[in-house]
Amino acid sequence: MKGITIRLGFGLLFAMLAVNSPAQWTGAKKKPQTLKDIKYGPITPAHRTDAQMSAFRNYGLGQFIHWGLYAIPGNEWNGVSARGGAAASEWIRSWGGPTAPKDWKKTYDNLYRQFNPRQFDAVKWAQQAKAMGARYMIFTTKHHDGFALWPTRYSDYNISKTPYKKDVVKQVVDAYTAAGIDVFLYFSVLEWNNPDYLSKAPQTPEEHKRFDRFLQYTRNQLLELVTNYPQIKGLWFDGTWDASWKSAYDFTYKLEKELREKHPGLIIGSRFRNDEFGARHFDSNGRLLGDYEQGWERKMPGSFDWLDGNDWDCVMTIPPNGWGYMKDWSGIYTKTTDDLLEMLMRCRSMNGNFVLNFGPDGNGNMRPEEDRIASEMGEWVKQNAPAVYESRHSDLPASGYGYFTEKDSVLYLTVFNRPVNNIARIAIPRSSKQVPVSATLLQNGSGLEVKHADIGLDLDKNTYYDIVLPASFQTERAFVIRIGLGAPAKKADRLMDAKM
Repeated sequence: MKGITIRLGFGLLFAMLAVNSPAQWTGAKKKPQTLKDIKYGPITPAHRTDAQMSAFRNYGLGQFIHWGLYAIPGNEWNGVSARGGAAASEWIRSWGGPTAPKDWKKTYDNLYRQFNPRQFDAVKWAQQAKAMGARYMIFTTKHHDGFALWPTRYSDYNISKTPYKKDVVKQVVDAYTAAGIDVFLYFSVLEWNNPDYLSKAPQTPEEHKRFDRFLQYTRNQLLELVTNYPQIKGLWFDGTWDASWKSAYDFTYKLEKELREKHPGLIIGSRFRNDEFGARHFDSNGRLLGDYEQGWERKMPGSFDWLDGNDWDCVMTIPPNGWGYMKDWSGIYTKTTDDLLEMLMRCRSMNGNFVLNFGPDGNGNMRPEEDRIASEMGEWVKQNAPAVYESRHSDLPASGYGYFTEKDSVLYLTVFNRPVNNIARIAIPRSSKQVPVSATLLQNGSGLEVKHADIGLDLDKNTYYDIVLPASFQTERAFVIRIGLGAPAKKADRLMDAKM
């Protein structure tokens, strides 16, 4: 006897998750009661219309790669797991508590002496991303441990001091660019082992002197990155939440201007800086700081209205919070290809990009599970590309079958919950000048019957169109119905509302 699987729709699931997410992303953004005079607000115009941002809106699917020294331990050391002792695998340097190895931070800081990924092949990574359907990628140049994967002139803690020696960032940027995939560089501001870094706002003259040195060092590295790798399209920032960085709002404002002048068209997310009142991501008047919302990490909006028209992306892991390589995936839920496709199309239905993270091991190899997911996603995305890429949010009422995307006069319904009667009923506002007039299965091009079903519910502002699925049509994954829109054959009847 086959088991019965009960699936919770991801629309409901993400609404539930978002309720418990950090402050900025718990619902529709609250408008300030009074406006402040802000000197350090947005630098670029809201909703940029240049070619770079237009491309960003059509990326659809991206790849994130977390790779660094933390790939060597893989969230464990000498057979002891760091679970419960470190927040995540890429945070393993901060391992504390009774399971932490003796002198662990010193051990970790010397792992660069072992970093020699003989099997690393950036071209192979790029081929995998291309086959998956990724149109952009984000790569970790430097995480919170401060180790740089490029031969920076401003720190000795970098790839040139390892047995491997070669510039990893250059290889990644070159390989992905050659494959036609745009590259964004991840950069962590926070550095755990930098003696000049402070988490609290500097107060004494000595602390100001130290942190000013750190700020100049950070500026130098960022200018170095945009100079060394001019092909990149954007910077993805992390580690900018501490009081020290927030206190440097004049410096960060000027630095953002300098980066944009150095690299015209550069795309920067909302995580980079704050205004003079400490407001991050959005200034104190509610305006986006940067070119897109960078706060949707492992979560999604409960509804399109929450976004207030802003561009955004969702960065997502396969294990619950596993960004860097983890040797042991046992005992934790790892997302399936079907999970990830549902997240992808939920993102696209709200004009967001979905960015899936991969964590290669210390030799530069992806996990077999990651290879399989990339291949399976790529197969599906290739088949259903029109619904994934240039298509945008549709204003139609939400469907319980799945997610709508739309381009011009074509509507795409990605079906995750197939109706048992094989009739997909689409709600269309009675006032609409375009209604479903034709339908085909994107998977095989076969035509589907479309019938008007004006069911006459009291006070209902919608009318309905039924799309009939052949009982013989079988598929193991979600499928897309391509719906042609045109003028209605007749105007929907205006029904008298019942008196009560």
